[in-house]
Amino acid sequence: MYKRAEYHIIKNRLKEPRKFVQVVMGPRQVGKSTVVKQVLNDLDTPYYFFSADNVPATNGAWISNCWATVRSLKESKKYDDIVLVIDEIQKIANWSEAVKKEWDDDTFHDRNIKVLLLGSSRVLLERGLSESLGGRFEEIRMSHWRYQEMHECFGFSLEQYIFYGSYPGAASLVNDAERYQQYIQSAIVEATINKDILMDTPVGKPALLRQTFELGAAYSGNMLSLSKMLGSLQDAGNTTTLTGYINLLNESGMLTGLQKYSIDVARRKASIPKFQVYNNALKTMLCPYTYEQAILNRKTWGHIFESGIGADIINQAFVHRFEVFYWRERNDEVDYILRKNGSVVAIEIKSNAEKSTTGLETFKKMFNPHIAIIVGDGGISAEEFLTIDLRTLF
Repeated sequence: MYKRAEYHIIKNRLKEPRKFVQVVMGPRQVGKSTVVKQVLNDLDTPYYFFSADNVPATNGAWISNCWATVRSLKESKKYDDIVLVIDEIQKIANWSEAVKKEWDDDTFHDRNIKVLLLGSSRVLLERGLSESLGGRFEEIRMSHWRYQEMHECFGFSLEQYIFYGSYPGAASLVNDAERYQQYIQSAIVEATINKDILMDTPVGKPALLRQTFELGAAYSGNMLSLSKMLGSLQDAGNTTTLTGYINLLNESGMLTGLQKYSIDVARRKASIPKFQVYNNALKTMLCPYTYEQAILNRKTWGHIFESGIGADIINQAFVHRFEVFYWRERNDEVDYILRKNGSVVAIEIKSNAEKSTTGLETFKKMFNPHIAIIVGDGGISAEEFLTIDLRTLF
């Protein structure tokens, strides 16, 4: 079975002496549970795996009961150490307080119980970690699969990766368009909205949240003002509501709205967002063209291509913790601006020979970035770019 890079990170951490709670976080259906089970099966250490997926959120004692089971098993079997794994832990109310209590109790009594937590709601996990578990945890961030992984595991070509995205569960369905679209709609979109957002966060207008996602995904790789969005949505409310919904979609690893790059923070926050899906399957799910038709349609493929490259960029940004913006001034534009520790990287996606790159030259003169890259015609190939660890560019 294919093993992602996170397999080795998790395995090495669980082999280390007990020191931190290990927290694996990432969007739905990227293989978090699968990777953890691969690690557990290859470890010599005994383990116990629990899932909070169907546990009532108000059942605060459930976490303590899981811990009691593992402690009892460790004592009765005389294990030197044991691994406790809890999946979808963010679904339990006040989970971080319960984890802190039990972890500290194990520490005080010198119980060698290593703990691994998994979750798909980034905001709820990070909120709990910062509130109660400061100094007691390490994050392991998992993103959507990259091109090289989809190529090695499923034999995807570059064009298939750009069009179909990178959900491993959908890889075997790409030759059946109807089944593929149903999987993305039900297993990804509806499951994320219903289970990861609506169950955990008060949302006044669930139908509007879905419309916001669909419109933002359709415009992935493009700018769209919130005021124009209001005119396209039913019962839209106001821009504050839309901004809140876009933040929820971002925290669930589905869709983000990139801000314009600017030294002035106020101008940045007031900018028109550039929408970007985290997985191109979420954009092409709504595409009126088939895979074959999209490739032949130069304009359509250009939009899909740029969105696919952008998806790889923002996934690496999530894992490696750097910022992503776009830049535009009058007729000059740069597709993606990356920033980390004061170092700036400019990336222009050139999907065809007709697209101008004068914006990149203007940006270089104004901001003097550390490096400027063209991806596509006249620059490095998309295939090569999608194998780059973007941290090496800073």
